[in-house]
Amino acid sequence: MATPRMSFINLPVESLPRTVTFYHALGFAFNPHFTDETATCMVINDTTCAMMLTHAKFDSFCARPRPDARATTGGLFALLLESKADVDTMMQKAIAAGGSEYRPTSDLGFMYGRAFADPDGHVWEPFWMDPAALPKT
Repeated sequence: MATPRMSFINLPVESLPRTVTFYHALGFAFNPHFTDETATCMVINDTTCAMMLTHAKFDSFCARPRPDARATTGGLFALLLESKADVDTMMQKAIAAGGSEYRPTSDLGFMYGRAFADPDGHVWEPFWMDPAALPKT
C-alpha cells in the first residue's frame, strides 16, 4: 500500500487571530512551522491540514476572484468523528465559539451528521458513520 499523501485545504479568512481562537475552541491544534502573520496551519489529522490564509495571502495564489464564503458555497469539508456524541460536542463548541448551524441534523441510522459555518462562512460537516454498515469489498 502506498504511503498516505498529505493534503492541505487552503481557505481565505478575514482575521487569523479570530480563526485561531475559533478552531482552538473546537480542539484543533496549529503547526507553528507553517504559521506566520499571513497564514496558519490547522492540523486536522496526521495527513490533513487546513491552511487558513489572510485574504491578501490567499489572493496571491489565485488568478480568479476570491469567493465570499458567506454568500456562496465553494466547498463542504466533512470530518469523520468517533461517535454521534462527538458530532454533537463539536457542534456545541462551534456555536459557542461564534459559528452558526448551517443545516439541520441528518440521522440516517448508519450515518449521523451536522454542519456549521465558521465565522468566515466556510462550511464544516462533522459526521459519524457505523463502519459495520459499510459494504464488504
